[in-house]
Amino acid sequence: MNNETTDAAVARVHRSKADARLSYNRLSRWYDLIAGSAEKKYRDTGLAKLSAQYGEKILEIGFGTGYCLVSLARSVGAEGRVTGLDISDGMLAVAKERLQKEGLGERVDLHPGDAADMNFITAGSLDGVFMSFTLELFDNPEIPRVLAECRRVLKPGGRLAVVSMTKTNPPGMAVRIYEWFHEHTPNYADCRPIFARQSMEQAGFEIKDVSLSSMWGLPVEIVLGAKR
Repeated sequence: MNNETTDAAVARVHRSKADARLSYNRLSRWYDLIAGSAEKKYRDTGLAKLSAQYGEKILEIGFGTGYCLVSLARSVGAEGRVTGLDISDGMLAVAKERLQKEGLGERVDLHPGDAADMNFITAGSLDGVFMSFTLELFDNPEIPRVLAECRRVLKPGGRLAVVSMTKTNPPGMAVRIYEWFHEHTPNYADCRPIFARQSMEQAGFEIKDVSLSSMWGLPVEIVLGAKR
């Protein structure tokens, strides 16, 4: 599928980054109650595909309340390092508390910011990047930029694991209904289904593994790619 077809089929994101930050700041203390349990099994599958190893350097983009940061920090051990990037200061505060309670704060560096520009990370310095229900928050023109940044910071052969709401062709009824809510209530249905695998392929990643599942009738794609 070419870029033109993908962009035409995927709904646009109309909410500003500032509005997104405010929304997630408000949700930060309640997010696990609202969506945490529903997303858990998909995040766990994505973490298993990434398979972070002892001593590795891993980045999580859109770490939210820090659930996956804990798992990644345990996997890389005392010799490894985890970096977290999230647009929300509120989420960063919650994640920091979680890491400290688990005794893992010293293994993780947390940064507020936008994954479309990760100049604070040295090119070719990471073994893996993880994104769970995050890539679909970016508007269509930004998705290639985010994936290009992921590719830049990874070592040759480095892994990228993406968990994302995805579209089928043609899209099912659940996707059509969700996209209607996304269009009319963007502050609540802020993300939308995308073509994660195709976007990763177009960004130059070699696809190693793909799983397709369903959450509330919405297709979820869990993709593992590697930097060529």
